[in-house]
Amino acid sequence: MRFNFIGNRRKAYVFSALLVIGGIISMAIMGLNLGIDFTGGTVLHLSLGEDFSMAEVEEVLAPFEELQGAAIQIVQGRDLSGQPTEEGLVIKAPFIEEERRDELMSALRARWPGLDPADLRIESVGAVIGGELSRQAILALVVAIALMVIYITFRFEFRFAVATIAALIHNILVVLGVFSILQMEINVPFVAAILTVFGYSVNDTIVIIDRIRENIKHRRRSEYAAVVNESINQNLVRSINTSLTTLFVLVSLLFGFHYFIGSLDLIVFVLALIIGVSIGTYSSIFVASPLWLNLQEVKLGRSGGRAA
Repeated sequence: MRFNFIGNRRKAYVFSALLVIGGIISMAIMGLNLGIDFTGGTVLHLSLGEDFSMAEVEEVLAPFEELQGAAIQIVQGRDLSGQPTEEGLVIKAPFIEEERRDELMSALRARWPGLDPADLRIESVGAVIGGELSRQAILALVVAIALMVIYITFRFEFRFAVATIAALIHNILVVLGVFSILQMEINVPFVAAILTVFGYSVNDTIVIIDRIRENIKHRRRSEYAAVVNESINQNLVRSINTSLTTLFVLVSLLFGFHYFIGSLDLIVFVLALIIGVSIGTYSSIFVASPLWLNLQEVKLGRSGGRAA
């Protein structure tokens, strides 16, 4: 059974445009929920040692002006038997000086005497360090893109590189858009996930464009559209099976991290991978290869409509 991917490429382009534009609008209106890794600030992870409510926590924090508007989260994991573990508290706020942190801990201990200092974990990142991490993250993405362009141009041709990078940028914008809509925190593990998605998406795309290069030999230029469609179909089962296998593992990890560990950083990392792998598989089929065909048509001085 052969699917007409090239004949339906305009529909795919419209769908991709809706995803990207929707994400950009969300980022423009709602922005990105940047973690302290990039903005600077203090995160307190602690176990109060007894039951508590969000209202009680907010009451204790009320005298601390620097904590007004701070993000407060109740987290809970499960042990290996599946039983719920003791609830924990995560407070994310602007940078708090050590003296004020001590005052905060005294106030919490006064309200919950069972609070054990040994269960306290503090993460603090200054604004300067946060800005440096932001620059390093952007630099890592730029370097990755530049190296991919060089490699693909050398291994295949420049138009393949342009199509591949366009698909990667498409993937990044979609993942960022989803995180903006959900207001999920963007932190260093998120950047690691994006770089991982880079590699995964490029690998999937290169497999297809390598098949295109092999099939296009000794074929007339008028047959390019048919060759691209044939190449995508030849790799379709492989792409789907590889992606599903990866997604099964990632979903299992997401369930495990959420159900047993409750680590927000790990959940963000795996969720970014799930979205990235899914959209990466889509873009390698519906974006990169058809886009290369469009670039070829421009080179040949023909319109995309007649070739499709």
